[in-house]
Amino acid sequence: MLLMFGLSLIVVLAVGIVGGVSAPGTAVASSPTSDQVEPEAGTWQTWLLESGSQFRAPAPPDTAATTEEIEALLELAETRDEAALAQITFWNTGAPIYRWNEMVVDEGLKRNMGSGGVSRHLALLNAAMYDATIATWNSKYTYNRPRPSEFDASVEAVIPVPNSPSYPSEHAAVAGAASEVLAYLFPEQADAFREQAKQAGQAFVLAGVQYPSDVEAGLDLGRQVAELAIERAQGDGFDSKWDGTMPTGPGYWSGENPVAPVAGTWQTWVLTSGNEFRPDPPFAYDSPEKAAEMDELRAVASERTPKMVADAMFNEYGAGGLRGFWIWHEEISKKLFEYRLDQNPPHAARVAALSWIAYYDSTVACFDAKYAYWGIRPFQLDPDFQPLFRTPNHPSYPAAHACVNRGASEMLGYLFPADAERLTAMADTAGESRIWGGIHFRSDITSGDALGRAVAGKVIEHAQADGSSGILMEP
Repeated sequence: MLLMFGLSLIVVLAVGIVGGVSAPGTAVASSPTSDQVEPEAGTWQTWLLESGSQFRAPAPPDTAATTEEIEALLELAETRDEAALAQITFWNTGAPIYRWNEMVVDEGLKRNMGSGGVSRHLALLNAAMYDATIATWNSKYTYNRPRPSEFDASVEAVIPVPNSPSYPSEHAAVAGAASEVLAYLFPEQADAFREQAKQAGQAFVLAGVQYPSDVEAGLDLGRQVAELAIERAQGDGFDSKWDGTMPTGPGYWSGENPVAPVAGTWQTWVLTSGNEFRPDPPFAYDSPEKAAEMDELRAVASERTPKMVADAMFNEYGAGGLRGFWIWHEEISKKLFEYRLDQNPPHAARVAALSWIAYYDSTVACFDAKYAYWGIRPFQLDPDFQPLFRTPNHPSYPAAHACVNRGASEMLGYLFPADAERLTAMADTAGESRIWGGIHFRSDITSGDALGRAVAGKVIEHAQADGSSGILMEP
């Protein structure tokens, strides 16, 4: 959803309490210099950049130029009105990455995009925003520019002053990277996304916590990172065309216009390729094992409980199917708020990047196997069998719900160990719901589950070696 600044004053002030916006003219004390936010984050491993120093910003303005900027900030503070407070509140809600992820999810839902495509966009976007954040932190602690209110106490900040150096702006860097990536992904809205980036940067100048030069440098840095992300996207195979070749004969999936037949060939982030963890072939269609699996589905269909039906429907139409990305966006966002990572932009960006890369690589691995084996669906094996709802138009083995939900839950469970049990249960239910719906065989679920675990395990190995301060503490 694009910005809407026509909020009423009541709404602005109510939201402002959550976002930390004070009334105009009310100063917020600067944070102490001790316990600065992740001073080593500029050295963390990046996804697109060679290192956090690759695009180090030029030196910030000198004392004389900074003094001039202070005068401009003092004049700007006099102009803060309802619209300015709404702008500050909107962009100060959550970590710098939060609003941009909301935009992608909103576009995906509005366009009825498939979960695989949106996961590709979210992985790309979050890798870019993470790298922009790491590059920003590298420059911040190289120059250690004081925040405006630390340089001149007469500057009144209307939000808490971030406990990190001022230059370059972290919000502007993320906005520069995100807006250009989104302009590439959704070109018809390019101008709107770029305007959003300007609004995001300007919000923190209006709030009194950034200099205009911080924003200019941040936007420039983020846009340089975006160029690398776009270059990667242009060669990741997402737009590859399918040659239309399908196996024929008994035991194979049959149908027309299968969904995402080349998704298994898309470029991965941590896997060497989509087939790195390809499972063994499914049971033969005429094997005793497959017959037993078909019997299980018939038995389940004859005794479905209301809870089974509700969970199956939710995981198909509410949190699953085309909307599979939505439930994990909600989970990631919730964790960032619960663990107060709006105060720790590097960790917030790291959580989102790792989670979406695990989800995306699990998707690619799953569809590699689907179109390697073209596994038959239950209703195709037994035409008299009626699933609970329409079966997705792609091969059965392995189950995509099992793959991607397990990949995401394992990754988030590693990052937030206190929540691992609940996240595991979410993935368990998502996989089992496909049995309750009658659209997958048991071996589809078990193979998908193992595949998601394997992918997440490799992303976790990357996380353990990325130089960060490790998994997160209790909330």
